[in-house]
Order: sequence, then C-alpha cells, then structure tokens
Amino acid sequence: MNRWKGMVLAWLLASGCSERSAPSGAAMYQRYCASCHGSAGKGDGPVASSLQRPPADLTKIAKRAGGRFDEAALLAIIDGRRQVATHGPREMPVWGAVFDEELEGQPYKTYTGLLQSQLLVDYLRSLQEK
Repeated sequence: MNRWKGMVLAWLLASGCSERSAPSGAAMYQRYCASCHGSAGKGDGPVASSLQRPPADLTKIAKRAGGRFDEAALLAIIDGRRQVATHGPREMPVWGAVFDEELEGQPYKTYTGLLQSQLLVDYLRSLQEK
C-alpha cells in the first residue's frame, strides 16, 4: 500500500506539485464512488436507487471472497480492464478511461490513472469489515 502512495507522491513532487496536492484514496472515493456506493461504502449512495442493480457493499469485498482481499482483481475492475460476466452489463464507469481523459495533456497520464486506481483500492482495503 505505501509503495503506491510513495510512487504517486514522488511523481507529483517531480512534476512540480506540492505534497498537499497529492490525491488521497479517501478524497478520490468521495469524488468518484460515493454517489453510488455511499460515503461509508455500504452501497447506499444518493444515486443508488436510480440504478438497475444496487451498488455493491464495498465494506464486504473480502468477506464475500472468504476473507481474501484480491487487490489485483479489484484494481482491474476499477480501471475497467476486467468485465465481470456474472454481473451482467456494466453500469459502473470505466474509471481508467475517465482518469486518462481528466489527465489529458499531462505526462504519464495512463500510469498516473493506474496509480489513482491503486489509491482507490488501498482505500477500499481500509473499509473492509473485520
């Protein structure tokens, strides 16, 4: 977890950003995820009732997987590279593409977008029920 945050921070500092402008997983979650998944990750965001399928309770990712938090699979889902066939059509945005679009014109936009996805994964790990 810390290696990704360190890499993001190092990249931001090298590109002229201050440490204060480094994104946090919590801030990114509130910006990109909370409208559907709720501020606490329970799947009860203000947009949830308008969706065809209720958003997942993100506090139970590890519990649903027998106690295992599959970081790589979650990263692929957030980034959009992995479509989960059993979940049917994808309503969740492909965040990797969204991040790339928002980072247009900046160096290493795809890499930075993946790091942003990783920050979200790290934050979701912290939300897991014990």
